[in-house]
Amino acid sequence: MIGWLDCSSGVAGDMVLGALVDAGVPVDVMQAAVDAIAPEPVSLRVEETRRAGLRAIRVHVDGAESGTTRTWADIRALLDTGRIIDTVRERATATFERLAAAEGRVHGVTAAEVHFHEVGALDAIADIVGAAAGFDHLGLHELDVSPVALGSGTVRTAHGTLPVPPPAVVELLRGVPTFGGPADQELATPTGAAVLRTFATGWGSQPPMTVQRQGTGAGGHDLPGHANVVRLLVGEPAETRAGTLVLEANVDDMDPRLWPSILTRLLAAGASDAWLVPIVMKKGRPAFTLSVLVDDDAVASVRRAVFSETTTIGVRETAVDKRALDRTEHRVHVHGHQVRVKAARLDGVVVNAQPEYEDVVAVAMALGLPVKAVMADAAAAARALALDSGSAP
Repeated sequence: MIGWLDCSSGVAGDMVLGALVDAGVPVDVMQAAVDAIAPEPVSLRVEETRRAGLRAIRVHVDGAESGTTRTWADIRALLDTGRIIDTVRERATATFERLAAAEGRVHGVTAAEVHFHEVGALDAIADIVGAAAGFDHLGLHELDVSPVALGSGTVRTAHGTLPVPPPAVVELLRGVPTFGGPADQELATPTGAAVLRTFATGWGSQPPMTVQRQGTGAGGHDLPGHANVVRLLVGEPAETRAGTLVLEANVDDMDPRLWPSILTRLLAAGASDAWLVPIVMKKGRPAFTLSVLVDDDAVASVRRAVFSETTTIGVRETAVDKRALDRTEHRVHVHGHQVRVKAARLDGVVVNAQPEYEDVVAVAMALGLPVKAVMADAAAAARALALDSGSAP
């Protein structure tokens, strides 16, 4: 199973819990893990609600106000001694560790010295441990996450009023796709950001997948014109056909006698086809555009060959759709010699049959005949083969 988490409206720990519950994770699974870790009673309460007219699940974390300020060492001890599944313990520990490291960096102290304040409160323990138990229950092999909406404006914290996104969120999401807005308030919390960094295996748009379940988790505010939700899609990877690229480069500073061997090298590297088009560049300089057609699985080796064999310092890469006929190879006899023939079929019918030029040249050289004469005889034999195999009218 794989998943995609849509955080284009922001992310917080309780929003992730709501998306997990709506996607099919029993709340009892998360509650049991939280009970094993939380030092004081905490309960997860599920409510169906709406955000900007969109149905969603809100998970409330109910518990008495706690005056205890916990350090990373305190929380680590709770996680180490709690009776939970090892994978849940490891993920929850990694999440809090990231959170402590980020808070420490932005406040100029070590992770061990961080006093968590809000993020060390019982609701954060419930959010992180509950998320770890929920993702473990789903058993996802991969989790991609969309670019994350951060919001804008300011937010009040235990450290005072901070700009949005808060420094800890920026630190946690450094190096991954984020964007400001779309609402003038905090949309991504440190807890939510830490959960993403721990569980995400990739970042970007929804991967090719066959969706089987979806879950929508609600944030605490119903913002006008903005659905304050996180969406989770769960399913199986979709089978996709291999893509095809065209690599192109304009070359004006290379001995043209090298091109035949270069085209041969590119084909040997895995290109489906390679060709040249003469062009005129700036200042009237004659040049060639090299074009190479290549499937995804051979792009790296062909790209390397282009850079190694030519003088270009850059290539353009364009994804294209390619449709190819089914092809088979046959042999015909021409003047007592074998010549390979490639036959192309459309709906099982041969629509094209062409002799291999190299074989024709070899026969002509062996017999001392003109190449054009042997080519004509080979083409006739190929046509006869096509008729025998069933060709188009």
